[in-house]
Amino acid sequence: MDEPNRPPRRQAIRQANEALILSAAEKVFAEAGFGGATMQVIADLAGLPKANLHYYFPTKESLYRSVVKTIFHIWLEAAETFDAAPGPAEGIGAYIDAKMDISRRHPHGSKVWATEVMHGAPVIQDYLETTLRDWTEGRARVIRRWIAEGKMAPVDPYHLLYMLWATTQHYADFSHQIETLNGGPLSDADWQAAKASVKGIVLRGIGVV
Repeated sequence: MDEPNRPPRRQAIRQANEALILSAAEKVFAEAGFGGATMQVIADLAGLPKANLHYYFPTKESLYRSVVKTIFHIWLEAAETFDAAPGPAEGIGAYIDAKMDISRRHPHGSKVWATEVMHGAPVIQDYLETTLRDWTEGRARVIRRWIAEGKMAPVDPYHLLYMLWATTQHYADFSHQIETLNGGPLSDADWQAAKASVKGIVLRGIGVV
């Protein structure tokens, strides 16, 4: 009777365990870096036997790359607004909103990425040279099109993207600094005000509003 349900149930268990492991790994890698993190500490934080980690992720590097890939693909989804938007006000405005929300929900993943890149990307350099480069060139083409159509000021697309990344990810990577200056974690109202401020500054700077 239960036989037809076994594969979906096993799949659900696998997905739940992988989610637990990735969440724990994000935190440990963010705090200890790749070199300082251990599979045992990650397993303990996830509440799973160490053997389970090696079943889903055979090596620490494979787990680390999965953490990096996860945050990057979340960022990629946030950028889908570029392709569908009629112009920079909608596209860049929605991108800023999405990136700020990600910094709020996934601060550890952002910190893992930042630390990796600051150390010369020893584990994910291939990812930067392929997936990230292709994505960046694609978004730069969209920005150039908006410029050619007279929808925004002529700015360097790459430096605009670098600025957007630095600004939105700052709220994750330097969250402790922001919370200290803010007198505590940002409230819902604080996050809405921050998003509105960042969008206003950027969109005015590129001549959109």
